[in-house]
Amino acid sequence: MGDLYVWLISFFFLIALLALVVFQLMCLADLEFDYINPYDSSNRINRVILPEYITEGVLCAFFLITGHWCMSLFCGPYLYYNVKLYMRKNHLVDVTEIFNMLHKEKKIRLFKLFYLVVLLFLSIFWMILTALEDHE
Repeated sequence: MGDLYVWLISFFFLIALLALVVFQLMCLADLEFDYINPYDSSNRINRVILPEYITEGVLCAFFLITGHWCMSLFCGPYLYYNVKLYMRKNHLVDVTEIFNMLHKEKKIRLFKLFYLVVLLFLSIFWMILTALEDHE
């Protein structure tokens, strides 16, 4: 039964990460269609980047602590990419370069979204499998 709670907690972590990435994509789409100015868009995106990185790090550590090595390995590349960006001080969106980097930033967020959806489906699969095993 405890393993089911682990998958449930990881499910909510992944939903939070998906919400943060979708919010960033919405800000970039609003900027692309001139619904918002570059300063507001970059300010909104920069406010949620660090919580996204921290949540991903906590999720990866959570999988390590609970002994789900495979899921921890699946979280590894995403965490490595975030740490690499943070160490290079390249993690924040620059107001002056946001229009030039708009398509690149959207592609990065779409890739993150796809990656998180795959992790979410894996988490749901393991949650259902654990629930069925506990039921028997």
